[in-house]
Amino acid sequence: MARLTKNQKESRAKVEANKIYSLEEASALVKEITNVKFDASVDLAIRLGVDPRKANQMVRGVVTLPHGTGKNVRVLALVTPDKEAEALEGGADFVGLDEYLQKIKDGWTDVDVIVTMPSVMGKLGPLGRVLGPRGLMPNPKTGTVTMDIKKAVSDVKGGKIDFKVDKTGIIHASVGKSSFAADKIMENASELLNTVMKLKPSTTKGIYVKSIFMSSTMSPSISIDTKIA
Repeated sequence: MARLTKNQKESRAKVEANKIYSLEEASALVKEITNVKFDASVDLAIRLGVDPRKANQMVRGVVTLPHGTGKNVRVLALVTPDKEAEALEGGADFVGLDEYLQKIKDGWTDVDVIVTMPSVMGKLGPLGRVLGPRGLMPNPKTGTVTMDIKKAVSDVKGGKIDFKVDKTGIIHASVGKSSFAADKIMENASELLNTVMKLKPSTTKGIYVKSIFMSSTMSPSISIDTKIA
């Protein structure tokens, strides 16, 4: 078993065992227990009382965090020439079509989000084995397959994220950076939680939100009161 460093011990000591924190308390505490030398991500892990194996209990959605993610999201816009200027206006980092399709086919995936047009999706089908496992395949449900390329790109760059419950029933999502003010972390987290609540499947029985934990990169987890969700 790996030994804890001095900083890790100090961080753990600040989180009371068995205590359930309010979202406001957790948002302030997560900054105190973050001791890494880089701007750590602040994440939420939301355990839901759903069975992801059933299509009618799959929880998936998009949310625009009011204060952004704090991350420089690299966006590739796979568009026809007549949409290239629009993609650039939206802030896309990479814009083009056939040359990038070939790069992806050759193994290049150095982007965070891909935005495209409905007419281009047919060309992306053969690349599903590359893009799918990396979560890069555009999807109309997340707003990344659209004719309004400028808005799609600017939304993603501005803090729009998509999330879905994994096979264990947990949603993992970043709600900011440790450099954010505590109130901004709280507001981002609250926006995500409210969105998850709105997506509650009608077929779900029993407790919907079973637990919520907040943590930053390499920090202990903070248990949050599920009654706020």
